[in-house]
Amino acid sequence: MTITLVVADDHPIVRGGIVALLAAEPDVEVVAEAADGYEAVSAALEHRPSVVLTDLRMPNLDGVGAIEAIRAEWPDAAIVVLTTYDTDEAIVRAIEAGAAGYLLKDAPSEDLVDAVRRAAAGETVLAPPVAKRLVERVRDPQAGALSLREIEVLRGVASGNTNAAIAAELHISQATVKTHLLHIYDKLGVSDRAAAVAVAYENGVLS
Repeated sequence: MTITLVVADDHPIVRGGIVALLAAEPDVEVVAEAADGYEAVSAALEHRPSVVLTDLRMPNLDGVGAIEAIRAEWPDAAIVVLTTYDTDEAIVRAIEAGAAGYLLKDAPSEDLVDAVRRAAAGETVLAPPVAKRLVERVRDPQAGALSLREIEVLRGVASGNTNAAIAAELHISQATVKTHLLHIYDKLGVSDRAAAVAVAYENGVLS
């Protein structure tokens, strides 16, 4: 079976190298390339590839925004992040958005090829350092606290922004903002925006 692939990265040389590496495999066909998040969304929804391989830091719409947009229209999409960023915030945001894998660009080429095949087969693929960070986060007693995306939404609320403004800033839909707010209210034990902000400041969630 041929694995079809969309590759999204805003650096032409890097993207070209990734495409050349994967296209050389007999069972992989690169059906489209993208230079930013919007192009990644368009290519993914047009071609419906076996795997979408995307960077996180891209202009116009970042990788997390692209993942959310693709998954909103195509919930079964297999999206793998390939990036240089291994911070907790970047990892958690990507996984929460619906990424099926998270790889680092310094991984050996054979690991990348294997990851694409595994993602196409429906597996979750995590680079060892990323898996370690996620395990540590789960073991953290604060793991049940607000997610990083929820904190971003709450910061927007604290700044007096409307749902529409928060959605535009975070490149998500207003419906997603409302969902995050409901989760925030539930976790903080409040029922409105003002109370959520007050409790967040009291508990040190916002500073």
